[in-house]
Amino acid sequence: MYDTEKRVRLVKKRVLEKRYWQERSLICRLSVLCMVLFVLLVGTAGAVTGQTQITAQGMYGAILLHEDAGGYVLTGVVSFAAAVVITALCIRLKEKK
Repeated sequence: MYDTEKRVRLVKKRVLEKRYWQERSLICRLSVLCMVLFVLLVGTAGAVTGQTQITAQGMYGAILLHEDAGGYVLTGVVSFAAAVVITALCIRLKEKK
């Protein structure tokens, strides 16, 4: 039979292990969410602009001046909004600890 000190140590150890696995699971879920958002944003940008690749090497800056730049703006706004939401969730999670 364990004494009280040993049982308290074992409980604290289990709590730390459980918290570690919960954090690891949360990080994995957030990573998957980020990858899904990235793929969706790339697909949206390609579908909205109608271009899958840039043909000229020096056209990267000029393409934003083109009249069909709405897809890039949409992608930027959605990316920013997703980053704000993820940051707010992470801050809230940190405050709970």
